[in-house]
Amino acid sequence: MTFKKSSLAIAITVSLFTPVSFAQSTEQAVEKITVTSNFKKQSLAATPTSIAVINQQQLQDQSVQHFDNVLSSIANVNFAGGTSRPKYFQIRGVGERSEYNGAPNASVGFIVDDIDLSGLGMAANLYDVSQIEVLRGPQGTRFGANALAGLIYVQSNEPTDVAEHGITSSFGDDQLLTLSGFSSGALSSNVNYRVSLEHHQQNGYSNNSFLDKDDTNNIDELTGKIKINAQLTDELAIKFTLLFANMDNGFDAWTLDNNGFQTLTDVPGVDNQKSIGSALKFEYTGFDTIDLTAISSFTTTDHQHAYDGDWANPEYWASKECLDEYDENGNGEYDDTIACVYDYLWDKKAERDVLSQEFRFSNKDNNKLFAQTTDWLLGIYVSRLEEDNITEEMYNGWASDTIFAHYKATNLAVFGQLDSELTSGYQLSVGLRVEKRSSDYNDFTLSGGIGDVFSPSETMWGGHIALSKQLNDQHNAYIRVARGYKAGGFNMGLPTQLAKFKEFETETLLNYEFGLDSQYFEKRLSSRLAIFSMDRQDQQVNASQQNPDKPQQFTIYTANATSSSSYGMEMDVSWQLTSDVVLYSTLGYLRAKYDTYAYFDKYGSSIDISDRELAHAPKFSYSFGGTYRNDSGFFFNAYVAGKSGFYFSDSHSEKADSSSTVNARLGYETNDWSIYLWGRNLADEKVATRGFYFGNEPDIGWAAKKYQRYAAPRQLGVTFDYQF
Repeated sequence: MTFKKSSLAIAITVSLFTPVSFAQSTEQAVEKITVTSNFKKQSLAATPTSIAVINQQQLQDQSVQHFDNVLSSIANVNFAGGTSRPKYFQIRGVGERSEYNGAPNASVGFIVDDIDLSGLGMAANLYDVSQIEVLRGPQGTRFGANALAGLIYVQSNEPTDVAEHGITSSFGDDQLLTLSGFSSGALSSNVNYRVSLEHHQQNGYSNNSFLDKDDTNNIDELTGKIKINAQLTDELAIKFTLLFANMDNGFDAWTLDNNGFQTLTDVPGVDNQKSIGSALKFEYTGFDTIDLTAISSFTTTDHQHAYDGDWANPEYWASKECLDEYDENGNGEYDDTIACVYDYLWDKKAERDVLSQEFRFSNKDNNKLFAQTTDWLLGIYVSRLEEDNITEEMYNGWASDTIFAHYKATNLAVFGQLDSELTSGYQLSVGLRVEKRSSDYNDFTLSGGIGDVFSPSETMWGGHIALSKQLNDQHNAYIRVARGYKAGGFNMGLPTQLAKFKEFETETLLNYEFGLDSQYFEKRLSSRLAIFSMDRQDQQVNASQQNPDKPQQFTIYTANATSSSSYGMEMDVSWQLTSDVVLYSTLGYLRAKYDTYAYFDKYGSSIDISDRELAHAPKFSYSFGGTYRNDSGFFFNAYVAGKSGFYFSDSHSEKADSSSTVNARLGYETNDWSIYLWGRNLADEKVATRGFYFGNEPDIGWAAKKYQRYAAPRQLGVTFDYQF
């Protein structure tokens, strides 16, 4: 199934509805939705920013196991599929697509239970998760430099004071096996716990014909969380979270003929990530006029990404003919042909530690400002990120210099927010964050010694102004202006011709937004609309050049485009059609274009792409479907999700085709147990998630060619759930 105008017409006219909950009453469901990613908890309707909320019921109804299963149903959100699991996200066309070298510098924040996993989104299994919040647009006041494009905030279920336990198992094609379980209850009268574990494995839908194996692209993941909540006194509450993820995945996803799932590599790659993260949150209300919140977080991660870069094997290349590079006659002619020799391996290992501390001071009800009309909050944030990595490349049996790199960055921020009740029912929110970032980088090779050394330091600022009003019982509106920022940086190992790109500047984004939250038909139909316009200055752009003399070698770097501009909309709506039926859909529209920018091809020629759409920024994204659930226990969910075509990169003009997928789940539910049959991508659509355009075949003279990687094909399975 491909994206056509008729599909869009159906998406718009049948239903513009997105699920907020699958409770029997839409009015009750709306009241239950609370946004937890801001400084203070707010109802969804009262939150003055574009936000998509996916609750636990929706995750279960759509058979979501990992965050990549839910991405397609969020308007104006995309990802780059160059890893075994989505690690790099784009919101409204803003975000990284890879990180082959350089310092970690994310545009999209990724937070799990106050643990910062930005740039490490692989550890996003969603078992025992209560809610996902995707904040679209810069969140400069709340999250600073890592939230230029927005924020993904994952909230797990909290410990309970009554005992509850559950187990879930799933079986499916491609040797899918998922085993999950949780336990929650009281350790004492004031201490509660919750433990959840999940082991997920699958072969990866890739058959390696050369090695005669079907698991070289496998998924093998063990994840878990431990949460302990303690109400030590009436004034002091402590919450502790421990998260761990062991992702032992293969990476064998690229083919020379673009068939998608039949590979020829002799040394399949790996995509491993081992993360342990913890967060300790203190909430103290014992002072007379202020409340104190302190959050300490620490994450340590070992990750490795390696791949067979020639995408084949020595026997395959030896069967091909290439021009002899030896000039026998000395006349500049290379007429002889010989068997091709091409073997390329790339491997990067990294160890990353992130430590952060945040203090927030907020007023009590008796200590508001301006005649008791304004709540205030002040905060201090400090973080330290340190990473050591080793990058190795092997060409035709010869190792190039191994690069050893060390990077550390310290961020210190102060922030504040005022939330005022104005006359005539208006509410005003003003926030400001000032952040100083200092970093150090150095690398060396065994043969060349010390290489690049950088120590940049800069001060950045962001914030927001939002005015909202409850217009009547049906409508709540807001306007918002927000400024986000992303730290500048540096490029390592650049050749002489690219020396001017050694350093790149801080990027800023200014977002203008209007939002309207509405309810109709006695609150059985609810909608949330956001219309936005964004201006990016000194936009950071991923660029790459292939060496025409040594085609196996690439230079990957970050440059600044002068600017780009975007506008669009997001709409999420839900309709409780009957007590048993909910219809829903999301619709995103995005026009994101460069104002002025040109990239360089491998011969050094400037290619002007001014006024062209940004990479990984599809013009349309949508989903629509429905859920049936009745008292007899029968359940059915089906939905379609899709997006229009988009450019793969800022360094070439190849595009992904439009695509859509059909997903369904059928089951029977009781109070204690449930069983479901489910399917993803039922029409077996080939959905491109990453694409390159370069020369990787010596037998055709290294001619540039389009290569694509695809998402999983049709998947079928069964899930059994039991709670006690």
